[in-house]
Amino acid sequence: MPQSVSGVEMRKRQQGRIEGPPQAPGHPRPNTCCLCWCGCCKCLWNEDRRERSERQTCTKMDSIEATEEQHPTLDELIAWSRSFEMVMRSAEGRDVFREFLRSEYSEENLMFWLACEELKKETNPSAIEEKARIIYEDYVSILSPKEVSLDSRVREGINQSLAEPSGTMYEEAQLQIYTLMHRDSFPRFLNSSVYRDLLNSKRACLDT
Repeated sequence: MPQSVSGVEMRKRQQGRIEGPPQAPGHPRPNTCCLCWCGCCKCLWNEDRRERSERQTCTKMDSIEATEEQHPTLDELIAWSRSFEMVMRSAEGRDVFREFLRSEYSEENLMFWLACEELKKETNPSAIEEKARIIYEDYVSILSPKEVSLDSRVREGINQSLAEPSGTMYEEAQLQIYTLMHRDSFPRFLNSSVYRDLLNSKRACLDT
């Protein structure tokens, strides 16, 4: 028959499980407890968690403020209606146009155009080769879900250029997609709720 465990020994064992293993010499125990996960005590873990939460809140607020500062003026909105080039030159215009394209499931056209613009600015040969490969995999490859619509002649020219990538290897394809957005997407953008609601809200603000 196993001997019964005394009440004193039982309490010692329970206390040992709560307190955890003994600390090595020279390593004091941090101010933690078994209920850290519930946030009920002022331990180091909870203090770190609160600090991270505060930093995340500040980052979110900074992002919101930056977004608010980027709102276009009424004059800019009216100028967009007269020129697609004005839309593409403006960071705010591209953001609004991208929102519209996203609603039509054609956001990849603008993303491809922007990626080509970045490639043309690159001067480092290794970076050019890497960016050219990424653009091909993301927007030209028939295996990509974001493949843009290019004719066979332009696509074949790109395939030949892959052997020696350059910053301008997508120039003809970029122009083709730019023309597609200008002729096909831009007229619908001007009649969309994305653009109209923004224009009307700016006019309403000036009337008040």
